[in-house]
Amino acid sequence: MGDPQQFAEALRQFADLMSWQGGPVNWDLAKNIARQTVAQKGDASILATDRAKVVEALRLADLWLDEATELPSGIRTANAWSRSEWIEATLPVWSKLCDPIAARAVSAMSGMLGDDPAAAAGGLPPEMQAVVGGLGGLGGLTEMMRRIGGMMVGGQAGAAVGALADEVVSSTDIGIPLGPPGTAALLPAGVAAFGAGLSVEQDEVRLFLALREAAHHRLFGHVPWLRARLQGAVEDYARGIQVDASALRDAMPQIDPSNPEALNEVLSGAALFQPEDTPEQKAALARLETMLALVEGWVATVVSAAAGDRLPQAAALAEAIRRRRATGGPAERTFATLVGLELRPRRLREAAAIWEGLTTERGMAGRDAIWAHPDLLPTADDFDDPDGFVHGRPELDISDLETPEPPRPDDDDTPPAG
Repeated sequence: MGDPQQFAEALRQFADLMSWQGGPVNWDLAKNIARQTVAQKGDASILATDRAKVVEALRLADLWLDEATELPSGIRTANAWSRSEWIEATLPVWSKLCDPIAARAVSAMSGMLGDDPAAAAGGLPPEMQAVVGGLGGLGGLTEMMRRIGGMMVGGQAGAAVGALADEVVSSTDIGIPLGPPGTAALLPAGVAAFGAGLSVEQDEVRLFLALREAAHHRLFGHVPWLRARLQGAVEDYARGIQVDASALRDAMPQIDPSNPEALNEVLSGAALFQPEDTPEQKAALARLETMLALVEGWVATVVSAAAGDRLPQAAALAEAIRRRRATGGPAERTFATLVGLELRPRRLREAAAIWEGLTTERGMAGRDAIWAHPDLLPTADDFDDPDGFVHGRPELDISDLETPEPPRPDDDDTPPAG
């Protein structure tokens, strides 16, 4: 590297990357790479007219859902997001999903030192060796490797989130609410891309996707255990992830501190995470896929009921969603490659059949009451026989699952709130 000033600036940028202290993943780097990814493809600001159309669609969709489900509205704020705004709003949830997996990579980075830290340091690029010296020599090498792990995973996560931003249509597009609680949002650019080639009016496409967004928010807003259950399944799956140490070693010499923008390309080609394929991990993945299918099946059922005769192309749009969720788009497959996890409901049709059958057999109230407790939900085995689940269980009685709040001392005469 001939230019001393360029070399000094490169080291400063690299030191900035290495200064992350917020957890196993460098989310500052992830955000920068994600925003660069969408900026390269163009990310126009949302026009006031487009924002108004989205807000009105979400308001109308939420009104229609009152006739299709017992669960009340879960929307406190309606908004339209650009792709970069989606990235900004969803990164806190991505961090919760990715940090358990990333912790494995950080541990693997430290393990790469082996029994001979000096030899490991000697294999680093010259610029990294300079940073090791700045951290106190070999005594700081373990800490440096930890930070490099966070940087590498942050680069991969940023690339994946940036690619997903180019395809998503809403805050709940992958089946898990990614934005702040109660904030429903559509991405006008994503809505337009989804409707392209479907021969359906854009207003109808927007309303249909608004119905799905509003339905997701009703479910996650009023089933308090659901979000934690899904995140718990992701964490259980993460415990079985193996990190490819050879991929780490191959990627590290290619990291050029003088060209931080190239980090995305280097890391995108390194498949760091591999499932362990143990019985425990298979069970965790099955739980996750079952929960995602139940969420998507319920949403499809209530959206179909709410759309009714209001949206002439609702059936065609629903089928387009089913194909999209069943196969996953290119960006979703990219994310699966990077973190070893696919967020897809593989048995969406079977789950929808159960919810539709429950609606016919027990009505809206009986169907929605099943969300009162996770033990009441269908299992993966029930997907093999939807009719058996619908007709084979006795009428719901959840009274024994409800724990009354104990009376407060000296407050027996206090009237109930509300």
